[in-house]
Amino acid sequence: MLKEFRQFAMRGSMVDMAVGIVIGAAFGKIVTSLVNDILMPPIGLVLGGVNFSSLFVTLNGKHYASLAAAHAAGAPTLNYGVFINTTIDFIIVAFAMFIVITQYQRLAAAFSTPEPSKTRDCPYCLSAIPKAATRCPYCTSQVEPLAA
Repeated sequence: MLKEFRQFAMRGSMVDMAVGIVIGAAFGKIVTSLVNDILMPPIGLVLGGVNFSSLFVTLNGKHYASLAAAHAAGAPTLNYGVFINTTIDFIIVAFAMFIVITQYQRLAAAFSTPEPSKTRDCPYCLSAIPKAATRCPYCTSQVEPLAA
């Protein structure tokens, strides 16, 4: 059983998937930093100096100066600013994955060769029959075998 597991884990597709997960996690961190450290500060500045990561609403009705103060007091909060950052983060990752996948599909299509057809049309009823057939199974007509 251990040998089978090793063979399963070392197959090319499993190794490719593991590499993809590691690269994806690193890419996610880069995008999160891009959103939190590069995109949101200028957007917050344009909107009047808003720091999105500190936007919150307390559910107990009390007012706190900051999100950290609310957490320190144990107050339940809805952190909608963090949610906005996370949503923008997701949109960027989804768009980047869309670009990567569509480019991969274009490349794969350009380098793939179509599989040769295993059938031909019956000259009498135009049904698809195997290339090696000498009689059509649909109309039972005798057909000439194809030259190899």
